[in-house]
Amino acid sequence: MPELYYKQNAEDISKFGRLPLSTKGPLECALRGSVILNHPYFNKGSAFTSDERRDFGLHGLLPQSVQTLEQQVQRAYDQYCARSDDLAKNTFLTSMKEQNEVLFFKLLHDHLGEMFSVVYTPTEGDAIENYSRLFRRPEGVFLNIHDVDRIKHDLSLWGRPEDIDYIVVTDGEEILGIGDQGCGGVLISSAKLVLMTICAGIHPNRVLPVVLDCGTDNEKLLKDPLYLGLREKRVRGEKYDNIVDTFVTAARELYPKAYIHFEDFGLHNARRILEKYRPEIPCFNDDVQGTGCVTLAAILAGLHISKQKLSDLRIIVFGAGTAGVGIADQVRDAIAAEQGIGKEDAAKQIWLIDKPGLLTTGVDQLSGAQKGYARPREEWGDKKTDLLGVVNEIKPNVLIGTSTKPKAFTEEIVRAMASHVERPIILPLSNPTRLHEAVPADLLKWTDGKALVATGSPFKPVKGPWGKDGEEVEIEVAECNNSVVFPGIGLGGVLSRASLVTDKMLFAAVQGVAEMGPALKDDTAPLLPGVNVVREVSVRVARKVIQAAIEEGVATEENIPTDEEELDEWIREQMWDPVYRPLQYVEMEGASRQARGEMRVVGSLPGKAA
Repeated sequence: MPELYYKQNAEDISKFGRLPLSTKGPLECALRGSVILNHPYFNKGSAFTSDERRDFGLHGLLPQSVQTLEQQVQRAYDQYCARSDDLAKNTFLTSMKEQNEVLFFKLLHDHLGEMFSVVYTPTEGDAIENYSRLFRRPEGVFLNIHDVDRIKHDLSLWGRPEDIDYIVVTDGEEILGIGDQGCGGVLISSAKLVLMTICAGIHPNRVLPVVLDCGTDNEKLLKDPLYLGLREKRVRGEKYDNIVDTFVTAARELYPKAYIHFEDFGLHNARRILEKYRPEIPCFNDDVQGTGCVTLAAILAGLHISKQKLSDLRIIVFGAGTAGVGIADQVRDAIAAEQGIGKEDAAKQIWLIDKPGLLTTGVDQLSGAQKGYARPREEWGDKKTDLLGVVNEIKPNVLIGTSTKPKAFTEEIVRAMASHVERPIILPLSNPTRLHEAVPADLLKWTDGKALVATGSPFKPVKGPWGKDGEEVEIEVAECNNSVVFPGIGLGGVLSRASLVTDKMLFAAVQGVAEMGPALKDDTAPLLPGVNVVREVSVRVARKVIQAAIEEGVATEENIPTDEEELDEWIREQMWDPVYRPLQYVEMEGASRQARGEMRVVGSLPGKAA
């Protein structure tokens, strides 16, 4: 895969090399002997130099050969490949991360295309389902709904106000399409933070994974004698709201510069929690906002190819849950911003379909989020409300699937859409692959290669006779992977120390991703950039987000460069890289917390828990 951006010379201090988050130059360390070998942040294993072995008392604790990081990566990759299945590979990577963070991230970087599905979805879902049975060592903060009074104390163990930049918190209720996983949800917090580091350079020892253990409604877990979480039904209502509020309040008091990322909360909680805290603190929900952002980026790229604008959109979202409504919200906000109209008017270009059919004012029990898109019942009259009927009626140019209803986009529906639109944009996004509303090969076949397709899971390129004079061409299919957008948004928020994450910042991020879509130069290429260039995408997204934050007046960091090239350099300088920095021994007395190995000490050192 193409080499991502990494600093080549740790000794080359740029004009931004003295920034607090800069990762160039030597790293102070007050640990010696076996202690340093057991610390994942400082450990280099066989790559400790001869001088470091002398200075840190490592002679006799390591084999004689001094090896390079690249040699270690080769050995680790061979070991990885020897694992029998993806879950075993996931467990191997977890173990490596606990031993040597630089080696873990470098291995992941060098093989990201291959390992992405192992370190994240879908394999991470298997690891979460088996959390209590695979458990070896805790990582993260476990906050118990019955011990709310202890939350601030438990969070405080992780550092001082300046130590934490990024927090991912979940309550484990709606994990990766596999539902309620209770305290095992802590692994999704950890996995998201791995992506924040590998994709956007957020420092791995300046992050905090959190799970709010509120019980579980998963009967399998409740009956499992090895389950590690609260063995009771989920607590809801006022007591639930109290633990969320207590956590947010304590996190903001303890780590006032930290960005809070809500992840995999249940359908009935995700949006209302985000809406409650978004006006008050810098926070983000990937399920609500991230999916919407990356989908909107695919739509913008598709509109570029079809030579249309947001004002031309007629969009159907099939599946009006958290993701579907989140996508609708992002599109609505973008339309409103582009045309200078209100969100209510912008919503008129969007039709939502769920189990009852088209959402109208005549449908019972609409959520508050869905009501803004409900069409007037009297306006729709006796027209058909199923997907085919709505397609024939409104003649959409964009069709999005978030229904988890496999094969819902039938040949009849797709051909009906294509009969009205030259280049239909069709995005079947449901995960996992078996739940996709349609597969790219069918969509391209039914539209004679004209459909502009992006999916929720990776698919191989599709070949067909769609070139000039019927020649065979290969069309690459983009994956609507949130990882090309949320890391850059978080990076921009962290570096600008934004006090809020505004609509303008999110739309700026969308534009940053869309601008790097390969299809803008070749319409047989993917609509979106892939994970192989995600680091550079994150730089572009972060730049856009920071510029928007400055315009909005929510950036609190001082002396942010205004020149775009300088701003990109400023961003890159503060992105953590998986390279071994020279270690410089300092005495324990007077050493920084990082030098003493106390950053993220809970759950990171052996002997803390078993």
